[in-house]
Amino acid sequence: MTDDARVINVLLVEDDPGDVLMTREAFEEYLHNRLDVVTDGAEALAYLRNEGQYADAPRPDLVLLDLNLPRRDGREVLAEVKADPKLSAIPVIVLTTSQAEEDVLRSYQLHANAYVTKPVDFDRFIDAIKQIDHFFVSVVQLPGGEHPI
Repeated sequence: MTDDARVINVLLVEDDPGDVLMTREAFEEYLHNRLDVVTDGAEALAYLRNEGQYADAPRPDLVLLDLNLPRRDGREVLAEVKADPKLSAIPVIVLTTSQAEEDVLRSYQLHANAYVTKPVDFDRFIDAIKQIDHFFVSVVQLPGGEHPI
């Protein structure tokens, strides 16, 4: 990546420690963006709303959201984020193991920006994370204008 490449803040909402580890490794090895991690849906909403321990959390430019989460599942988080005028412009990528058509359809009905099924193979998982990152850093114009392009 070039020095003038844009750095974005990414929030990963994931309860599987193995998937968190693989995502962290992808960010450390190949990507230059900031990655914060929360492990359940209630924590995700607190982070996004800057509540409690997340009062000083940066506003994410992108959310990677698992569907099957403790406390509040990903569908509930997605619905609340997209219904909140202060949060609705944040792109949310559903990143989950589910290939169920009903999950895909419901996620798009709740205004997910994309639905990606997690590859189980490490190299393919890393490649998927890199492609998501490339698309949102190099191709898409994100709202906010806080980062130089």
